[in-house]
Amino acid sequence: MSINQIIYCKKCVISNQRPSSVVEFTDDSIRDKETIFFDENGICHACRYADIKNNVIDWEEREKELIQLCDKYRSRNGSYDCVIPGSGGKDSAFIAHILKYKYNMNPLTVTWAPHQYTDIGWQNFQKWIEIGGFDNILINPNGKVHRLLTKLAFINLCHPFQPFIIGQKLVGPRIALQNGIPLIFYGENQAEYGNNIQDNEKPIMDKKFYIGEKDYDKLILSGVKASKLIKEYNIQKSDLNLYMPIESKEIRNLNLNMYYLGYYLKWDPQEMFYYASDNTGFTANDERTDGSYSKYSGIDDKMDTLHYFTYLIKFGLGRASQDASQEIRTNKITREEGVALVNKYDQEIPKRYFLDILNYLDIDEDKFWQVIDENRPELIWKRENNEWLLRHPVSN
Repeated sequence: MSINQIIYCKKCVISNQRPSSVVEFTDDSIRDKETIFFDENGICHACRYADIKNNVIDWEEREKELIQLCDKYRSRNGSYDCVIPGSGGKDSAFIAHILKYKYNMNPLTVTWAPHQYTDIGWQNFQKWIEIGGFDNILINPNGKVHRLLTKLAFINLCHPFQPFIIGQKLVGPRIALQNGIPLIFYGENQAEYGNNIQDNEKPIMDKKFYIGEKDYDKLILSGVKASKLIKEYNIQKSDLNLYMPIESKEIRNLNLNMYYLGYYLKWDPQEMFYYASDNTGFTANDERTDGSYSKYSGIDDKMDTLHYFTYLIKFGLGRASQDASQEIRTNKITREEGVALVNKYDQEIPKRYFLDILNYLDIDEDKFWQVIDENRPELIWKRENNEWLLRHPVSN
């Protein structure tokens, strides 16, 4: 299916412009790579896999496999037996609680700090630790360097979340290696959201997301070579330690494996929210998130709303598109309702934290809109009467 023509899934509200989760949302070269899969009937693979989850997979058998896995790794002396990376949001709250209290694991939770905590995000993080009852390591990267990388990622790539995503991916295996813990649990496999269906048959995360050479001339952060960052921005090599890939020999020495809990337990974001609310005190926001109708997803970081807004700019798909598609697949809403929600909320400007975002990025509003407008693909956007419009909005 050509990505030079915009086509929407006939079952949900995702288009073929959504990049496959096996590639990084970094720059325009992504459009020459793999995007979300569609079948011959115009149904995306995310919807096809949702059908498999609902009608084919024997979840009782999958849970037995999980119990066997936990039996293999479970600590007998009170030491940590698994690492759970997370923010204390609904997903990580669910993972940590159910593994500890239902499957008798002893997890160490680890958090890669948001750019700027929201009030509700900080409250939920504290509740996760205090009410849920977990040990936690909170990693705050060098604030000066992280702000610079975020600013450069926004200006160079229109992707302010790239440095955060890199650190977030590396923090789990890094802490596991430092503590000699060979097991990490993540939530759902990102392949659920549109990769080839076969990618969902793997319970273990591909280690290519973590391993690599510590080569400052090859590693590119925020659209800039690490060696150039060191030279031109007065950054020391040690300042970039948390963003450097992990060498494969370290992974092999510990025989470290990263498992998807969503392979063993049926993953449903709304059900995770209910569970986390009941068991860890997780609380939804007092108002919906800019760009969506949801009140409980991605509410811990002020920068999160800009991340989804830039995703909208580059791919024509905002937060509401992704929230609605998930809820269509889990039969929470119909496609017609999803289309209405997307058309109402998807293109909202992230107003609630807009000034905080500008301050963090150290740019003015004119520079902000210059970056945004320069990154609107002609295939997706048109300008009429001094207003930007989607060329092909989702419809029924």
